[in-house]
Amino acid sequence: MSKCTPDDAACDASPVKILPEANAQSLADLAWALAHPARVQILRILIQREACVCGEIVGQLPLAQSTVSQHLKILKKAGLVQGEVDGPKMCYCVNRKALQELKALVAAL
Repeated sequence: MSKCTPDDAACDASPVKILPEANAQSLADLAWALAHPARVQILRILIQREACVCGEIVGQLPLAQSTVSQHLKILKKAGLVQGEVDGPKMCYCVNRKALQELKALVAAL
């Protein structure tokens, strides 16, 4: 592995743009919510649908219903997923605004 020296043309010595603290915290929170492959898969499933009940998600993943529910709880707490009661079922969908925020925060890196 080669090291970058200040005189090296490939080394950009310009100052690093730092995210404001609020943005850095938001990105960290959202990234933590997606830090498990099952949560990434759940988000992908929900992005492809208008809404989805938990049982449908469970049917697409090799996980127990209680495990999927725990992952959905984390995604909901982070604001990436919204859920509402639909009779005896819980119906989940993606929070498009939070997804756009995540995309913008990642792009700002």
